[in-house]
Amino acid sequence: MLLNYLTFIFSLFLSYVNLQDRPAFKGGKSRLDSFIANTIIYPEYSKFNCLQGSVLISFQLDHTGRIFNSGVEKGFGLDLDDEALRVIRLTSGKWIVPASFDTTQFLSIPINFSLREYDCESRSKEEIKEAINAYKAREELSNAVINFYSQKDTSKTREGELRILELKEQLGYNDTFIERVIRQANQKLKQGDKESACEDFLFIRRIGSDKADKLLALHCQIRK
Repeated sequence: MLLNYLTFIFSLFLSYVNLQDRPAFKGGKSRLDSFIANTIIYPEYSKFNCLQGSVLISFQLDHTGRIFNSGVEKGFGLDLDDEALRVIRLTSGKWIVPASFDTTQFLSIPINFSLREYDCESRSKEEIKEAINAYKAREELSNAVINFYSQKDTSKTREGELRILELKEQLGYNDTFIERVIRQANQKLKQGDKESACEDFLFIRRIGSDKADKLLALHCQIRK
């Protein structure tokens, strides 16, 4: 009886020690949950195609609480993965790491994406699967557009340009889309995420538009 009691006490002690050795987000779990919820910018494609779920991000922390070696441990191969990774990277420097913590360990955090006001309940599993497959096909078309505009002018043909214009129309790369991307990038700037914002501005240029060139020059020090 005494042995069982001592074993129980020892297991509680080990659990306490283990918790003490674990990194903690400044302000605790509730502050972390709040940070994630307030930072997520729901990716456009997934939002309009009712794609939702949980993306698991793994990362390491140094003793100053900064993140390194972050990546998607389990995701969908969608824009949700990129956004989950972006959000976790923005927690860098916001962790308290005990001196005894082994910085070679990986930590994992799930980032949950949920849509409540987009009538997603009516979407069937088949429709969701089709949307995921369409996203991957869309990436290939997008790369074709980007590759075209990265070519030197002498290598472009009129037929090629017409084909790219058709692709842009198919992908919805119009002025409305570009305005949404710019708004999204400006949101990221307000969050202090200059890197991702500049990626968005640069993407606009890469699909053949100059509408973000001034913002690139202002915030990203990238010029033509």
